[in-house]
Amino acid sequence: MCQHDHPHQHSHDHYPIECVIPPYMTQHLTKSENPEIRERAIANLAAAAAFRAVRSTTRGFPSFMAQMSPSKGKYRQIYDAGKSPDMRKKLVRSEGDAKSTDDAVNEAYDYSGDVYDYYSQLFKRNSLDDKGMTLISTVHLSENDGSPLDNAFWNGEQMAYGDGDGVIFQRFTKSLDVVGHELTHGVQSFTSNLEYQGQSGALNEHFADVGGILIRQWKNGEAVKNANWLIGVEVLMPAPTRRGIRDMEHPGTAYTNDPQLGTDPQPADMRHLYKGSQDNGGVHINSGIPNRAFVLSAQALGGNSWENIGPIWFETMVQLSTTSNFQDCARISIQVATSHGAAAKKAVTAAWKKVGVSV
Repeated sequence: MCQHDHPHQHSHDHYPIECVIPPYMTQHLTKSENPEIRERAIANLAAAAAFRAVRSTTRGFPSFMAQMSPSKGKYRQIYDAGKSPDMRKKLVRSEGDAKSTDDAVNEAYDYSGDVYDYYSQLFKRNSLDDKGMTLISTVHLSENDGSPLDNAFWNGEQMAYGDGDGVIFQRFTKSLDVVGHELTHGVQSFTSNLEYQGQSGALNEHFADVGGILIRQWKNGEAVKNANWLIGVEVLMPAPTRRGIRDMEHPGTAYTNDPQLGTDPQPADMRHLYKGSQDNGGVHINSGIPNRAFVLSAQALGGNSWENIGPIWFETMVQLSTTSNFQDCARISIQVATSHGAAAKKAVTAAWKKVGVSV
């Protein structure tokens, strides 16, 4: 679960809030020498603990949460929270409206449109639910005390973006792969609906990263040979000790000995699988293992990831069930790859073997 909770999330409190910034990052910030950063992180964790104590662990039923588009097709709405915790404070841009003077509004609008176009053009999917769900986003969201929100999240019915603190994080609408990551949580919830715990939860986060990276590479025309596999570069304030939130190619290297964030804890193979209880059993931590398998598969196939490996991974995602684990994902992805040819089967099989997932 996300370390941020907002009481204005309407009636769907049973739905896990899936955030791009993992809780272990926030936990490390509680040790910061900067008192403002430390106090905000401690408050975030305390609020999350109280929230989890009263919240049902039942998975949501996302079909009840979808707001149908008036056009039953591509339709976007952007709300401005005005640096408050009110996610529906003011509707500032709807589908077809003129460009705003606010960069965050335009980024949320444009990037959610890119996500819609990606799933529509590549998979003939009509929005996240395949039924024309309205893509709702809220920008300039703050914590309950008015302090900047250092995250972006999908709450089961819409996207929300903070502006960051200007010290470690920048505004979260700046990154197309972050927007793609969060909205792919939505696609995933309407398909395999992976339980947000342990290995199924790590796959939940993994497929969100895959969606984010594929959408960015597709939009920017990045071939595999030229691509980088970093998630969230644009939302971090630049520093020599940090390159991104996660590195899908080299898990555990996105940030190293950073004075605020510490060192990326993601394992790159099953020998180093995190087995503790933090982070919902390592949903953000262990996602590095399937992330690396995906990148290795993409690199072996070459070309454009959205044309070669992307369809295999999408077909795999929709065939999984709520409690699928890494071995299930490997087995099904190899089966799917087989229908895409011998080279695809060889690439995917070798990738899973490299990260230590046996089939």
